[in-house]
Amino acid sequence: MGVSLVRDRLNALLRRVPTWPLYALGALYPVWLLQQGLTGALGVDPVKVMEHALGKSGLQLLIAGLCITPLRRFGGVNLLRFRRALGLLAFGHIALHLLVWLVLDVQIAAQIWADIVKRPYVTVGMAGFAAMLPLAATSNTLSIRRLGRRWQRLHRLTYLVVLLGGVHFILQAKGLQIEPLLYLGAILGLLALRLGPIRRPVRG
Repeated sequence: MGVSLVRDRLNALLRRVPTWPLYALGALYPVWLLQQGLTGALGVDPVKVMEHALGKSGLQLLIAGLCITPLRRFGGVNLLRFRRALGLLAFGHIALHLLVWLVLDVQIAAQIWADIVKRPYVTVGMAGFAAMLPLAATSNTLSIRRLGRRWQRLHRLTYLVVLLGGVHFILQAKGLQIEPLLYLGAILGLLALRLGPIRRPVRG
């Protein structure tokens, strides 16, 4: 069986897969984290564990969305119909990450502002979240129709958002850790793929 035939069958199968299971799985993860925290399964500091887990899952979803174009461009695998779900789930997880930090971790309004101003990782994280707001607000069919080509230009903010997310992950880590560097390396690699010439998938 040729590569082209396998790819065509895979894309035909993907077109029949609904997006709602992805939304359901993405929504269940924060619920599961909360349940784990309430039952003591997240250790002595469940708030920090939930905060970090939601931030990381949000970044992972952003990176997954960033993979869709290279997969289509270089491999011929079309996952475009799942990109909106990944983006909205990423926004939801990062919004919950921020909410846990605001309500359960810091709690004091004056301290929240002081952290945003004085702590670089918080500043970068808040900038990334602010850039996500117009993306989430326009991730609907009506906005796509009204904005036209401007919608595509606006949603290039995704690249800035995911880059800021990677930098935020590095800055919040204590000391030089490999995992955040790997995330940032993956982000930079995926962004670099968009700079090269478009290659057609090899027909087999």
